[in-house]
Amino acid sequence: MERRTIGAAALGVGAVGLGCMPMSWAYSASQRRGDRSLRTVHAALDAGVNLLDTADMYGPFTNELLLGRVLKERRADAFVSTKCGLLVGDGHMVANGRPAYVRRACDASLRRLQTDVIDLYQLHRADPEVPVEETWGAMADLVRAGKVRALGLCAVDARSARRGAPGGGYEGTIRQLERIQQVFPVSAVEAELSVWSPEALGRLLPWCAARGVGFLAAMPLGSGFLTGTLTPGGGFEADDPRARHPRFTAEMMAANQPLVAGLRRIAARHGADVTPAQVALAWVLSRGPHVIPVPGAKRERWAVENARAADLRLDTTDLAEIAALPAARGSWD
Repeated sequence: MERRTIGAAALGVGAVGLGCMPMSWAYSASQRRGDRSLRTVHAALDAGVNLLDTADMYGPFTNELLLGRVLKERRADAFVSTKCGLLVGDGHMVANGRPAYVRRACDASLRRLQTDVIDLYQLHRADPEVPVEETWGAMADLVRAGKVRALGLCAVDARSARRGAPGGGYEGTIRQLERIQQVFPVSAVEAELSVWSPEALGRLLPWCAARGVGFLAAMPLGSGFLTGTLTPGGGFEADDPRARHPRFTAEMMAANQPLVAGLRRIAARHGADVTPAQVALAWVLSRGPHVIPVPGAKRERWAVENARAADLRLDTTDLAEIAALPAARGSWD
């Protein structure tokens, strides 16, 4: 697989990553299978995907434990990205950016992941009660201690970006980035980016490109919609967040089918084995050499299919056709 370089530390990663969250958290509990998830991670690594993206809050903790079983055998094959800064309670999440907590959280993640170093340690959310410089300074100390190789930040302000905020949105994230850059270099930013949620193209992605900061594109398949495998009105299990999501009502899924149809037309031009999901990922990859899509997957088949998107090259006709597709309808919040 093509390798891309991110951050001041010049970290090399596969062009497509693997989002591990769906294996343990957020989506339907009935679809979580430990053995199947292990096979999926192994299949992704075999396909050249080395960036494994997790967080201590996924589960909580169980996603890191799952990856630890793989890393115990294949640490040299993997680039491990995990996150700290969010605590999960009953139906709510609370940010914690206190330096002492960050140090404890890192040590706990290392134990669960069964590794002695985390390749990319990301701040999931800044704590409003702690200056972000203090949190970032504690994370920088972890790099100096050899427990972490590089640092990243998960973006906030997605809602304001989607609502056409002045300046293109993500203003709060950019302010945070400029503050923490004064403390220690930012190697990566993780934020949503897909054909139907392109808001990061406005200011956030150019900010990263200008500074050599890697961009991890979260939800590049629109939580599954852009794969073309979801049927409008098909329904979701009650514990699946999409069951309550404004863009996943039967009406909105039907209204947004032209997006999937456009991706399917482009896929057909590239070959019978090319899928709409691969076209959607190739579009994300085309946004810049510092962009790494991180699609989530629970099954081997999808992980391997996503990995093969790294070989798909969209031409100017394809990109123009995608640019001409109608904007997604319905609130994303």
